[in-house]
Amino acid sequence: MTGPVIVVIGINLAGTALSDATGNLSLADGVTPAIALNLGIAIFTLFVVILCSIFAHGFFKLVPILIGIAAGYILCIVLGALGIFHMDYSAISAASWINIPFVTKDLNGVTFMSVPKFSLGAILSIAPIACVTFMEHIGDITTNGTVVGKDFLKDPGLHRTLMGDGIATLLAGLLGGPANTTYSENTGVLATTKNYNPKLLRVTAVFAIILGLFGKVGAILQTIPGPVKGGVEIMLFGMIAAVGIRSLAESNLDFTHSRNLTIVGLILVFGLGLAQLGGLNVNIGSVTLNISGLFIAVIIGVFMNLILPETPDTARD
Repeated sequence: MTGPVIVVIGINLAGTALSDATGNLSLADGVTPAIALNLGIAIFTLFVVILCSIFAHGFFKLVPILIGIAAGYILCIVLGALGIFHMDYSAISAASWINIPFVTKDLNGVTFMSVPKFSLGAILSIAPIACVTFMEHIGDITTNGTVVGKDFLKDPGLHRTLMGDGIATLLAGLLGGPANTTYSENTGVLATTKNYNPKLLRVTAVFAIILGLFGKVGAILQTIPGPVKGGVEIMLFGMIAAVGIRSLAESNLDFTHSRNLTIVGLILVFGLGLAQLGGLNVNIGSVTLNISGLFIAVIIGVFMNLILPETPDTARD
């Protein structure tokens, strides 16, 4: 199951990468000059990332994505100065220098403390979504383990990784932040940088918290052009799908066995097909839950893995 689930994650993200690479412009009318320019920036950024990940040494080999983003951003600044590409810096000028947690301003400019509110209705409508993230968590943790070469489901254990996500989301909710989970994009970062040390991730988290206090820093990140992000995403998301294919190749599965073909085929069809249809909407009262294709694919994969006999077809004939 691991391989096709990873492939589903990577390919489902491919559309996002290409959309950003084109600047979210439609290809229905062909490749316009604007789209061609955006694609050129994305390809340049991708090329820098590839060069750094393959040929760079030392520190530069550890940060190919950062170097690629910086190179693409500088290119956009130059093109913007020449009037060829539009750069929007409005977010930087509008952002404050310091962001103080829990402090906001109303329309009259009066500063006040935002107080979290308890709502049972909100809890009952949002809580079922946790079932979806459970399955996606399993897929992402399995994928990361494949890249790193360790079984994270056993060490540190699925119960610990799920609890980590749960506690992080709980604290984020109490502080008014978004939900936390294991993001598939991180798999591409691991595969590209070959940097698996958890200590570095903890240091990075501390830096992210500190930088989050400076509004201008976040605003600069918002000004990163879509084609630059798209160029990096092509590399990251492609790596995820490639890791899934590698997992299938290294597992030595016997694809002459109908059981294996069935499980892999169903995961791919439901995981990719439902993603193209926008997922599966389930109405619970006045709330509509969107269940991802990955969730359905994992459920079907687990179910078929349990009920289909493991005895090879030839042995039963």
